[in-house]
Amino acid sequence: MQDVEPIVARALAEFAAAPDPASLENAKARFLGKSGELTALLKTLGKLAPEARRSAGAAINAAKERLEQALERRRAELASARLEARLAEEALDVTLPGRGRGRGGVHPISRTWARIERIFGSIGFDVADGPELETDWYNFTALNNPENHPARSMQDTFYVDLKDPGGLPLVLRTHTSPMQVRYARMHRPPLKVIAPGRTYRVDSDATHSPMFHQVEGLWIDEDVSFADLKGVFADFMRRFFESDDIEVRFRPSYFPFTEPSAEIDMKFDSGPLKGRWLEISGAGQVHPAVVRNFGLDPERYIGFAFGAGLERLTMLRYGIDDLRLFFDGDLRFLRQFA
Repeated sequence: MQDVEPIVARALAEFAAAPDPASLENAKARFLGKSGELTALLKTLGKLAPEARRSAGAAINAAKERLEQALERRRAELASARLEARLAEEALDVTLPGRGRGRGGVHPISRTWARIERIFGSIGFDVADGPELETDWYNFTALNNPENHPARSMQDTFYVDLKDPGGLPLVLRTHTSPMQVRYARMHRPPLKVIAPGRTYRVDSDATHSPMFHQVEGLWIDEDVSFADLKGVFADFMRRFFESDDIEVRFRPSYFPFTEPSAEIDMKFDSGPLKGRWLEISGAGQVHPAVVRNFGLDPERYIGFAFGAGLERLTMLRYGIDDLRLFFDGDLRFLRQFA
C-alpha cells in the first residue's frame, strides 16, 4: 500500500499556504473529501491481508486525525486574521472629541394638532381618537351618505381586501367624522368633542395629499344653535392665528351629514393675505338622521359639527405654499420649526 506520509506532508503544506477560507476548504476536499487522496487509500484496505489491513488502517486514521487538527488550526488562524483586519479598518480614535446629538424639533403639523387641542380643551371639548381602518357604516352610512355618494367611489377612496361584518370592504377613513358617531354612541349628552387624526383619499397635488390630517368637531345638547357654531369657530380662528383682524363668514353649502350646511371662510385684514377670503372649514347643524344614528332622539337633541384640514391651517399660519413640503422630510424645511 502507498505510504501515507507524502500525502500528509503535501496536505499540511497546502493547508498552511491557503490564503483564505475558500482555498483552505478546497485543499481539504483534495485530501479528506469523498474523492480525496487519503479517502482513496481507505478504499484499498479491503485488498490487504488482515494483519496488513490492521496496521495500514491505523496509520491512515492517525494521518486523518493529524490533518483534521491542522485544518482546524488553520481555520482559526484565518478567522483571527480576518477579525484583526476588520478591527484595523474600523479602528476608532477614542481621543477625538465626541459628536453631540442632532437637535430635533416638533413637526409643524404636530404643532398645529397640539395647538388645536389646547384651544378647544380650554372651552371644554374632549379629544377622541379611533381606528383609521373603518367600516362602511361608520365612514359613510351612519353619516347619511347614500350608496351613490361620490365619496364612496373607487376614484376617491382607498379600500382594502378585508370585509366588515356586513360583507363590505373596509376603507381607510376619508375623514375623522366616524369618530363623532363612535364617541356619541359611547357617551351621553351634552357631547363636546374634537377628533383630530390621519385621513386618506386618492388625491395628490400641491394642496392635496393621499394621506392628510383633519380635525372634526361636534357639540350636541338640547339647545345648541347655529349661533353657537359661529361663536365657537370664530373664537377658535382668532386664537389660532393670534389675530383679532380676522373676519369669518358662512356661505350656504351642502353636506349629507349636516342640514343646514355652510362653508366657513375667513379674511385677513392685515399681513400678506390682507383682503383675501379663504375657505377654512365645512360645518353645519347635524342632520337628524345622523343624530338618530348617534342613538339620540333628534326631536330632543340638536347641535353642530365642523371639519377642517390641519395642513390647510398650518400652511396659512406659517405661510407655506406647497403641502408636499410637510412629507418630503427635507431638514432644511423642518429646521425652521425646531
